[in-house]
Amino acid sequence: MATNPLPDSASSAESQPAVSQPVMVSDSHEAARSWSEVFQSLVSIIVIALFIILFVVQAFQIPSGSMENTLLVGDYVLVDKFAYAPSGHWGWMVPYGKLHRGDIVVFKWPVHPEQHFVKRLIGLPGDRVRLVNGNVFVNGERLSEDYAVHKLLNHDGFRDEFPARRSSDPNINPRWYADISGFTRNNELIVPEDCYFVLGDNRDSSLDSRYWGFVPRENIVGKPLMIYFSLRPFDGEIIPGADDKIGRFVDDLRQLPAAARWGRVLHFIK
Repeated sequence: MATNPLPDSASSAESQPAVSQPVMVSDSHEAARSWSEVFQSLVSIIVIALFIILFVVQAFQIPSGSMENTLLVGDYVLVDKFAYAPSGHWGWMVPYGKLHRGDIVVFKWPVHPEQHFVKRLIGLPGDRVRLVNGNVFVNGERLSEDYAVHKLLNHDGFRDEFPARRSSDPNINPRWYADISGFTRNNELIVPEDCYFVLGDNRDSSLDSRYWGFVPRENIVGKPLMIYFSLRPFDGEIIPGADDKIGRFVDDLRQLPAAARWGRVLHFIK
């Protein structure tokens, strides 16, 4: 008996595998995923930046001329906070450096620790320090200081003959003035253990260890690495008729190109 063949369309459907249709993803889903990725990247950048700021480097502005001509008022510096950090459990991984005479350091001011100062290390623990006519002697030998500058012609009995205390000064911390004699032997100041004696490079115009005492080791924050920007102090001219803050801000912007010390930008500190 003859059978009727299946229609061609049915036969073709049985012989070919089914093809899955593409699933369309909505634009809103793609946008949500894109924003999620952007947010995750932003959070990662913030975390890395905070880690660097808190533990690796920190930015400081030089507010005074006590370190001229090495550092000028208006220099913006990056400070390496790892350089002199106590090694602890990380000593095997991070190459912490030792403090050396002549190093420039940023530290918490012992008088008011919330303030940061930058000076040069002159006396290390156990050193005998003395100034004679403005010249620095450490352990009986005069230091060769090509970085030090003397801009004042007058002679000061306290500043230049330290620790002789031949005169006084209103800038001297009273407690330190009373303690100087306890650290003095044979007209030399003895630097105690875990402390440092620091001076500014602008030797005649620097309030340093001569005026307020030693810097404890724990107060040292780090080592200045680089001047990343530098501005000459603005003349402070205010636009007439404008609010002081707004006028100063606008005036500062106007002076910015001329005030920038471009030759000091990205200058490494020695």
